Amino acid sequence: MHQADSLSYTLVITGAPYTSQAPQTALEFARALIAAGHRIDRLFLYGDGVHLASALSCIPGDEPHWTNLWCDFLRTNGISAVACVASALRRGILDEKEQKRYEQDACNLVAPFEIAGLGDWVEGVTRSDRTLYFHPTD
Repeated sequence: MHQADSLSYTLVITGAPYTSQAPQTALEFARALIAAGHRIDRLFLYGDGVHLASALSCIPGDEPHWTNLWCDFLRTNGISAVACVASALRRGILDEKEQKRYEQDACNLVAPFEIAGLGDWVEGVTRSDRTLYFHPTD
């Protein structure tokens, strides 16, 4: 693929790992995008998708650890990853700032994920050529 044919993407995940295929499907799609010479501007987690950013997931050794796989992919490819602040707080996902703000005992947001508002989603949507959503299916 020529550089002129390259597109930029924002990916939005709304399904939680282990209860939906959304994070797994999104990761395979993201790998294919990068392999094809495209760029991912941002990964945005919304709703139950924020569970992907939890540092407290304890996965049996014979199952894929989707949080670690995503973190490795994001770091390797220099991709920004954001968890919606409202979704994260409702589901007990906190960074250090929110931990202090709400006077909680601990934080559990795994790097490289960050917590931010819907403004980051809007920015990604307006900056990227395409936005794709990965929702849970029934």
